[in-house]
Amino acid sequence: MPDRNGTKHHVVVLGAGYAGAYVAGTLARRLAPSDTEITVVNADPDFVQRLRLHQLAAGQEIEAPRLADVFAGTGIRLRLARVTDVDPERRVVTVADTDGGGEVGYDTLVYALGSHGADRGVPGVAEHAFDVAGRPSALRLRDRLDGLEARGEGGKVVVVGDGLTGIETATEVAESRPGLSVTLIARGELATPLSAGARDHLRRACDRFGITVLERTSVRSVEAARVLCADGTVLPSDATVWTAGFAVAPIAAAAGLEVTDSGRIVVDRTMRSVSHPDVYAVGDSAHALGDNGLSLPMSCASAGYTGRQATAAIVARLTGGKVKQTGLEYVGNHISLGRRDGLLQMVDHDAQAKPKYLGGRKAARIKAGILAMSLWTTSHPTFGLPTRRRRLTGTPESNDRTAARPVESGETARG
Repeated sequence: MPDRNGTKHHVVVLGAGYAGAYVAGTLARRLAPSDTEITVVNADPDFVQRLRLHQLAAGQEIEAPRLADVFAGTGIRLRLARVTDVDPERRVVTVADTDGGGEVGYDTLVYALGSHGADRGVPGVAEHAFDVAGRPSALRLRDRLDGLEARGEGGKVVVVGDGLTGIETATEVAESRPGLSVTLIARGELATPLSAGARDHLRRACDRFGITVLERTSVRSVEAARVLCADGTVLPSDATVWTAGFAVAPIAAAAGLEVTDSGRIVVDRTMRSVSHPDVYAVGDSAHALGDNGLSLPMSCASAGYTGRQATAAIVARLTGGKVKQTGLEYVGNHISLGRRDGLLQMVDHDAQAKPKYLGGRKAARIKAGILAMSLWTTSHPTFGLPTRRRRLTGTPESNDRTAARPVESGETARG
């Protein structure tokens, strides 16, 4: 059983990616520590710049700040552990770590566990393909590419999926490792969500990097040294990179939270679970409708929008204030094409690409600036927030319950 202190309202944030780190830091600065305790549960001791994992795989050094340093001085407790289960009826989270794990009790839960690569049921993907959805998998791909280059005989890299991750991975690898041949497989026409001009720009970039693009091609299975396509095409492959979609962990569904068919938590306009009011979901884990009435895509921008809305709602409800609605927008995509080229594609209210786009070095610099800003704000989670911390009121039902504290094992960062 989790320890309980009987005095403070315990907010537990699951996951310390872009969304989770933002929510935890903002709550720590806005809520009085005399009334509130905040715990972040994360499996990795470092902050992972997921938007740059394709660069890590290609061979670049990507900064990974230690979360203990990120949360130092904020009063946030850091529990390094993997979430295995959530029990919303008992309001506890089960975790596993090197000490055997335990339970972490909560009064308010923020679910920010993100997503991982989805194999879409294609045989051989789990056994033989690489991905860039997590730092360990990106490093495994990096080791494989290093090995191919060390042979001095070249090598064949096949990237499956022409979404943003696939495009960025293919162009990054092709530019950083010119001795390897890269093939990009698109299920339909290459990059159909982009405008015609942006697609032409992308094709020119692929030609410049020597990337072979196979359009209207479906993959039937992946083997250790080849990719088998539905039309009978066989592609030799020394490293197959699977980027054909993302999925969320089954933890929320198993917990009995209302989820979509894909397992994302269904939330209201304030990011509150429609089935369990003590639970909020942000980032890729949340099925949130944007201001245009469409589901927000899995993206860093969506992590920011949903995190900001959830934080505003939690603070208001715990302190007796009025819940304000913050913007939930999907304005466009920033795509890197190697280090010196890129695309900035804006979309309209219906999430359709606008005819105009920005390409080239300026777009690449904008994308680099966004990444740098995202890292800086995550590394300084309480910078620029109000110094006046608000006391809790008796308005929320959860304030009348005894608050829960985490099990006393694991690393902490205290203010």
